[in-house]
Amino acid sequence: MADILVVIGSKSDMPKMIECEKILTKEGISYDLVVSSAHRDPEKTSELARTAKQKGYRVIIAAAGYAAALPGFIASMTDLPVIGVPLSTSTLNGMDALLSIVQMPSGVPVLSVGIDGVKNAAHAAIRILNLLKNET
Repeated sequence: MADILVVIGSKSDMPKMIECEKILTKEGISYDLVVSSAHRDPEKTSELARTAKQKGYRVIIAAAGYAAALPGFIASMTDLPVIGVPLSTSTLNGMDALLSIVQMPSGVPVLSVGIDGVKNAAHAAIRILNLLKNET
């Protein structure tokens, strides 16, 4: 059972996530990486979000480019911490994704790192896990 669920919106986002995976692996943190789009496969993405907690995940990292609906979509269906990673995949170099992630409505919190901030997403997830482990 993995502690962190990493969700990316497209297979083409995989190369950007390598540094995140390296950090999690180096720190001995268990994670699963899944490709699932809020737009192209909303049923699968919804199921991932709704069942993440019961599957044992404790933190979700959601990375997406363009309008970056993925982190907010996931956060609307779980009470787990969601860290949004805006990716620079569009002609706006990730600014569209960043604004989408940080403009969540009240009650749908998404933590955000900087554009292409996959390393900080990994470090933030590890810190959250450490806090959770210290509570038990």
